[in-house]
Amino acid sequence: MMDSLRTFNVSLSPIPVTLFELVFVAVCTVFIYLLYAVLFQPTNRVRKLEDVGYISDQSSSKKEVADSTQRRRVVGEIPPVYPNGWFGLFESFQLKKAEAKYINVLGLHLAVFRDENGNVHALDAYCPHLGANLAVGGKVTGSCLSCPFHGWRFRGEDGKCVHIPYNETVPEFAKVKSWPVMEVNEWVYLWHHAEGEEPSWKPPEMLRLSKGEWTYRGRTEHMINAHIQEIPENGADLAHLDCVHVSFIGSGTDLRYIWSKAWSFVKHNWTAKWESFDPPEGHVGQLSLTHAIKVFGMSFPLLDLSVKAKQIGPGFVYLDIEGVFGKGVIIHNVLPVGPLMQKVVHNIYVERKMPTFIAKFYMLGEAIQVERDIMIWNNKRYVNKPVFVKSREDTFINRHRRWYSQFYSENSPRLTSEKNKTLEW
Repeated sequence: MMDSLRTFNVSLSPIPVTLFELVFVAVCTVFIYLLYAVLFQPTNRVRKLEDVGYISDQSSSKKEVADSTQRRRVVGEIPPVYPNGWFGLFESFQLKKAEAKYINVLGLHLAVFRDENGNVHALDAYCPHLGANLAVGGKVTGSCLSCPFHGWRFRGEDGKCVHIPYNETVPEFAKVKSWPVMEVNEWVYLWHHAEGEEPSWKPPEMLRLSKGEWTYRGRTEHMINAHIQEIPENGADLAHLDCVHVSFIGSGTDLRYIWSKAWSFVKHNWTAKWESFDPPEGHVGQLSLTHAIKVFGMSFPLLDLSVKAKQIGPGFVYLDIEGVFGKGVIIHNVLPVGPLMQKVVHNIYVERKMPTFIAKFYMLGEAIQVERDIMIWNNKRYVNKPVFVKSREDTFINRHRRWYSQFYSENSPRLTSEKNKTLEW
């Protein structure tokens, strides 16, 4: 009996675990997590200004190089810096119910909040009483935003003050400006017009997105040191495709090295055409694009894409994509956070049947191609009167500039001092 108990005790003794086994388990766990992230989790690629588009040296940090380039670069004779139109402030998920955000864009200081019913409002940020910022500590009550300093309560829909805690009456002139906003396609948009005109068009709703037929697969975010017009103008600049975007994305984003022989056997092929539409869609331009990859000169149809990129107004583009794996849309928003500073965000939504890793690959390819453009934008000057040649390619750029000029008006703010970066309204 005692012998059997001893045998039983021995069988319960701990099994020694080697260091190798512990490392192996840890590596497998990390691998499984990374595989899960690649296959199933939406992408979120965020790049700061200094992360992309500058050539650094050993004596300076990336941020120092970016700051130095901004100071030294010749800006050129640029158009007004804030066009008229709708601009995407942020994605809907970034503003919770009863939350307020302070936003400084388009030369405006805004308190943007979501009321208790879920509706979004945008007010001038500073209280007319003693100047507190309504969005910094302000409380959302119903459809109003209360000042954190003395509790003055402002209605979101029209900016009128409706309550002063220590006074029975509210003067008629106690108000802040309320800005037109709308929420569509999972973005919050604000209407800006230098002449104070009401919206003449609206961002179109994408029904396949709002009905849930398409699903979210990720985002990218970049800061770009350029005039806003430079970015959409890229869509009409067909000639740059062969210089910047033909070499395979595997060769990276630094233009000095994209023609590496290591990747010379793979190339992107593009065909493109840009056109503008007639009223009532005169505010819409479209780039029709086809993409193919060739490996050792042979087609690789799995990655062929057809793209219809609709530039709607000055600030956003809807890129309808279609390929072997299905359909989707990339939403591209450009927001001026300063006269020569743009925040660019891309979101991708695709059919549910499209594997997540395919959609993420599309987004990675888009991000790499954009980051190549950023290296141009961050270091170039704007040429107001370009030397064009009589070609199809330069004709498209000229047409785009004429089309884009409709978004400027008499009082659109201009950068009057290149040295001091001062604005004239």
